[in-house]
Amino acid sequence: MTALTAVKSRVPTLSHILPCQVGGVVTAVALLDDDVFVLGEYSQQVHDYDAVTFSLRRYVTVHGLGEYTSSMASCARNRCLYLSDWNNASVHRVELSGSNAVKTWSVAIRPRGLSVNIAHNLVVACFGANKVQEYTTNGSLVREICLQAGVTDPWQAVQLSSGDYAVNQCRSPGVVSVVGVDGQLVRTYGQSKASGDGQIKGPTGLAVTKKDGILVIDQLKNRILSINRSKGYVQELALSVEGGIRSPRGLCLDESRGRLYVSEFGGCRVLVFDGFRF
Repeated sequence: MTALTAVKSRVPTLSHILPCQVGGVVTAVALLDDDVFVLGEYSQQVHDYDAVTFSLRRYVTVHGLGEYTSSMASCARNRCLYLSDWNNASVHRVELSGSNAVKTWSVAIRPRGLSVNIAHNLVVACFGANKVQEYTTNGSLVREICLQAGVTDPWQAVQLSSGDYAVNQCRSPGVVSVVGVDGQLVRTYGQSKASGDGQIKGPTGLAVTKKDGILVIDQLKNRILSINRSKGYVQELALSVEGGIRSPRGLCLDESRGRLYVSEFGGCRVLVFDGFRF
């Protein structure tokens, strides 16, 4: 009985749903300590929720933010949020220490996904330029990775502990690739139709665990996939939601709580799953 209970407790379960209060649709979710930040597509306000009670704490206004904002990332070291501005080819940095001051700088065209790397710099996947750019928190360009043959349409890039980057290529069928800092292809996942390897139809959100496990959204199939890098296969996560997950767009991991946040573009919700062992 005890062993069976222990196994069941490790099965991820839907523990909470944050309804859309941001206007339009939910495009991104980010976490900083006990704050869960939720972003809507047509809003200049980020909603800040308590990660324990899920109550709304405050609104963070981002002046100058374009109407189509596709991604958001947080940095604990620099105490700030980053938001990508697709239409204006820029990134907005929001200070969270109390002033909520906004700093904006230009990036390559059509910036999509954002992440913060092991050097605490901002990583921008530029869909329109087929590049990955790295910036300091003050907006100085550190590195520009021009993706080489076989790697196109980058939606998001997240650095692995090896220094390489996991990059999801948003197309159908889609691919999750690992590339070096020179932009050269190292490995791909999600192309095989073989049993146990699941072909990815439309990868959008991407997240990497502390042990370099890769989670990716397959938006066209309304599911979340887990990539086993050592064995080279892709598996669907068993996430039970009444009515199903509706056009997922963004992922956010809280490994300290064993929690996964999934923002829905179609369902206008943020789904909170507990019970993960990353």
